[in-house]
Amino acid sequence: MAKPGSPQAIQQLVEEHYVTLYRYAYRLSGSSADAEDLTQEAFCKAQLHFGQLRDPARAKPWLFRILRNAYLHRVRADRQQHCVSLESIGDLAEPTPSPLPEIDPERLQQALNDLPETFRTPIILYYFEDFGYREIAEQMDLPIGTVMSRLARAKAFLRARLIESDASVLANGRVPRRATDGL
Repeated sequence: MAKPGSPQAIQQLVEEHYVTLYRYAYRLSGSSADAEDLTQEAFCKAQLHFGQLRDPARAKPWLFRILRNAYLHRVRADRQQHCVSLESIGDLAEPTPSPLPEIDPERLQQALNDLPETFRTPIILYYFEDFGYREIAEQMDLPIGTVMSRLARAKAFLRARLIESDASVLANGRVPRRATDGL
């Protein structure tokens, strides 16, 4: 076992969590270059503040929080705010057509990019990184009910955005395969 804070401990942290951290960064930023920068920045900050990691078993959520904070700092610095009105979308999801159409990954990423960060982060953590409600609530410092509400609203937004354009495919009589992303 590597000594905490040693180069070997940092290397082990990178080897164990690089892929999931990069994937999270990519889903947040929508760009591979930005995801690489954010991932590197997160590991650099983790190395500088390695002493703050009290429980090595909780390294993944600690790294995710560092990355999210770096992302939020970057977004604030760039002053880019995507404004999407979610007021018209209710808390309850509408029934989906059966079966669900296959979702193109590029269209999914574009729809994720269109979501405000407060809705994008819970969706990414829940569906792509397998975090539970409680873990997301801790990560985002929110009540569990707020996390559940944001997930419901974000899912409704994504469903409307991704399935409405596939309505013509369904009308043509072609039976698409079921989506595997949980939308």
